[in-house]
Amino acid sequence: MSEDIFTQKKILRKEMRIKRSEFSREELEKASHGIISKLLAHPAYLNAKSVMAYESMPEEIQLREFFEDCFAKGKKVSIPFIVGRGNLRPVLLPAIDALEVGDFGILTVRKDLRKFADMNELDCVIVPGAAFDVHGNRLGLGGGYYDRFLKLVPNAKKIALACDFQVKEDLPITPQDSAVDIVITPTRIIEVG
Repeated sequence: MSEDIFTQKKILRKEMRIKRSEFSREELEKASHGIISKLLAHPAYLNAKSVMAYESMPEEIQLREFFEDCFAKGKKVSIPFIVGRGNLRPVLLPAIDALEVGDFGILTVRKDLRKFADMNELDCVIVPGAAFDVHGNRLGLGGGYYDRFLKLVPNAKKIALACDFQVKEDLPITPQDSAVDIVITPTRIIEVG
């Protein structure tokens, strides 16, 4: 990665952290509800039988409503599980109450219930990120976990959920970066051609 792109990414990540920290709890809840409502009505989700999504950190779009809908509709649900440096795999989530706090303070499936999902069955992956652009490019948090993982599930629809300030016209990208197919914000749905 060129030093210039590396620096641009670092600056943008910092900018997004600051903006997210300035977002009030009420604003985040309102944005989350609007985004999840759009997601639940989108064909990429409605037609999916097996979905993967992350357990939200406090400053991220809140996904509890999404998980509840998945279970109500009988979808197979999985969440990411770190299996080694830079690598993650989907672990089946049998129920919301099957979670415990794992590494890095991230909720994960309890060890006694942990079973890996079949990556080939994934129809839809909800992808976290610091920022996205209108072309589907994604700026992650710098670990490369999702960049590697998304290359392993080429047939799954990759959907980003973001506040409007997280969507830019263009992002600094490298060949290692993985993109998403759809970006959903409170005010729009960007379908990447």
